[in-house]
Amino acid sequence: MKYYEIQFQIQPYNEDVCDVLSSLLADTGFETFVPTETGITGYVQQTLFSQEATDDLLSNFPIPGYSITYHSQEAPDEDWNQTWEEEGFQPVSIDNLVCVHDTKHIPETSCLYDITINPRMAFGTGTHPTTQQILRQLCTMPLEGLRIIDAGCGTGVLGFLCLKRGAKEVFAYDIDEWSVENTKINAALNGIGNIEVKEGDASVLPQTADYDLLIANINRNILLNDMERFAAALRPVSHILLSGFYDTDAPLLIEKGKELGFCVEKQSTQDGWTMLLLQRLF
Repeated sequence: MKYYEIQFQIQPYNEDVCDVLSSLLADTGFETFVPTETGITGYVQQTLFSQEATDDLLSNFPIPGYSITYHSQEAPDEDWNQTWEEEGFQPVSIDNLVCVHDTKHIPETSCLYDITINPRMAFGTGTHPTTQQILRQLCTMPLEGLRIIDAGCGTGVLGFLCLKRGAKEVFAYDIDEWSVENTKINAALNGIGNIEVKEGDASVLPQTADYDLLIANINRNILLNDMERFAAALRPVSHILLSGFYDTDAPLLIEKGKELGFCVEKQSTQDGWTMLLLQRLF
């Protein structure tokens, strides 16, 4: 998957303006933001980037008195990958329940569930608040014997935890071929066999409505677009566990869930990022 790295400069610099800008850019398809001394750097899939939409956003920016300019370039995927392969990442522990680490860094303390991954990119290692919230929630849910979908599987870490906690099987998919291959490799590292991994978007979801839980840690726009497909793949009594969006976006996803017969069972927020557990009872 190819990304654009787009550097936004804000004059005069203001942290609140950065927050508003990142939230608005996320609505247009941007996935990740890194703060800089003069603004933010955003990362967006090349197929999702619209210069027209970005220019229109900046022309109609809701906070007056600021000048926002940007410069775009192709994100250096190979450099990121080389850095992660050479250096790895420090172990991540979620409340001593689950530890996520690579083969080069062993956790100092033991956890109830241990997951080993060697990520191809800096995504899905458990460091992001969205991943942490989902991992924490999965540690508290009854998963024994369930059939589960991991939508946008990344490194596969969410599906692996489900299987370690007794899930019957996991169907995982991702639009990124690197993520698909990485999930397969990481499954072998963890001795996991009952997982099926496919490349593609929500169109690859099974047509039979016999899954119990769907997990999706994806940006807001994709979630809203795919919710109907999610619901169609699930049993009448089922759950959807969502994250990957800001707390201000939660009402839109809650409303979409209601349209499909889901209500909110749990909602949490960490560092401005929200997790929703939706339940359908019929």
